[in-house]
Amino acid sequence: MNKLLQSKMPIFEALEQYKASRTVPFDVPGHKRGQGNKELTDFLGEKCMSVDVNSMKPLDNLCHPVSVIKEAEALAADAFGAKHAFLMVGGTTSAVQAMVMSACKKGEKIIMPRNVHRSAINALVVCGAVPVYVNPGVNEALGIPLGMSYEDVERAIIENPDAKAVLVNNPTYYGVCSPLKKIVDLAHQHGLLVLVDEAHGTHFYFHDDLPISAMEAGADLAAVSMHKTGGSLTQSSFLLVQNDVNPGYVRQIINLTQTTSGSYLLMASLDISRKNLAINGKEIFDRVIELAQYARSEINEMGGYYAFGKEIIDGNACYDFDVTKLSIHTRDIGLAGIEVYDMLRDEYDIQIEFGDIGNILAILSVGDKDLAIERLIAALAEIKRLYAKDKSGMLNHEYVDPHVAMTPADAFYADKEQVPLRLSEGKICSEFVMCYPPGIPILAPGEYITPEIIDYIQYAKAKGCFMTGTEDPQIEKINIVQGNPY
Repeated sequence: MNKLLQSKMPIFEALEQYKASRTVPFDVPGHKRGQGNKELTDFLGEKCMSVDVNSMKPLDNLCHPVSVIKEAEALAADAFGAKHAFLMVGGTTSAVQAMVMSACKKGEKIIMPRNVHRSAINALVVCGAVPVYVNPGVNEALGIPLGMSYEDVERAIIENPDAKAVLVNNPTYYGVCSPLKKIVDLAHQHGLLVLVDEAHGTHFYFHDDLPISAMEAGADLAAVSMHKTGGSLTQSSFLLVQNDVNPGYVRQIINLTQTTSGSYLLMASLDISRKNLAINGKEIFDRVIELAQYARSEINEMGGYYAFGKEIIDGNACYDFDVTKLSIHTRDIGLAGIEVYDMLRDEYDIQIEFGDIGNILAILSVGDKDLAIERLIAALAEIKRLYAKDKSGMLNHEYVDPHVAMTPADAFYADKEQVPLRLSEGKICSEFVMCYPPGIPILAPGEYITPEIIDYIQYAKAKGCFMTGTEDPQIEKINIVQGNPY
């Protein structure tokens, strides 16, 4: 198959041509190329507002592409080694949900790690599929969940011969990868589809020294968060398809929930960023890897912190590690990750990706520079010097095994009542509870509320984690399923 010309940017080129035509707009959006909203135009700029346009024949239609968007999809598929690629403007959330709903119907089983992003469980609420959770491995020293072990996935497949698919994180938020190729081969031997959440793995496609990508491993569908490490605008992603998956059916699933007014700002950013990675990706990620390894070395040299890397690989639940992830364990200086996260932002004007109860994560990607890395290292050193304390009494784990009583859909739509969190022990949760980021549920609908979970939630709140998911914005009360004692 002939490689396509990756220097092309069909959506961007069509927008440039449209701007040059000076067409008079009597369509939506109502700001009419920025003329109707001066404050917004002053803020975003005339260049941006002039290409915030609606679908029309010269610009194609995201719901049913036949020209420039179709060409952009073909270029993306070529760049990522897929049979087909879809431009997603609802974030990787929409791509994950489209994957799940393409593979599973109501009542059908899907095998997945419990430390999935909420988007995957939300898909189960919407479509009524039944999760078969595989508890991830745990690194006891760091307290972090890992990936799924091959043996645990094999056991789940054997015990659930009617399952339709397996979902794998590649990588986790912390950079941990499961044995993806082995899981793909195993699942395919049993006739299951393999879906991969690659929200944090865009760069895997463009550098040989990084973990294997979903398409290279032979997976059937992958949700790729181009905006996270690929340089496109927030909320823009790709959904990749290969093997015998029918792209036409996947398109119909996407169109059930994705907007009919696709943003050309987001689509053009995917087009331009894809070109950049396809042509310059190796060089870009050479540099990112170099920066990350330097930062890891400097942070570990100062002591107290632990910026972990490939040494945590165990050949199974941590089969590989993404060295571009600057994941740092903070508990040994007596501070929760979220406390360091807050200090970096409030006192040093440094915004990292997230902090949880024992770790922080700094995302390094296409836009990072040496000076910024030095500033982060210096700030961490000063935080240690000024604020380090005894670590006794700190919670030492990030993952609580769930006890599942009902499917997410049954629990979410069940008759429910709201009770104080402290009185919810032994009840079945009817909503989500999670720290955001990363958006991995502590509790999902259908799970029993245990004393350990209540303690975890209270501890995370006390340390300053941003809690989301509950109807009660204060997370003082929680919705439970009526009439279901432990």
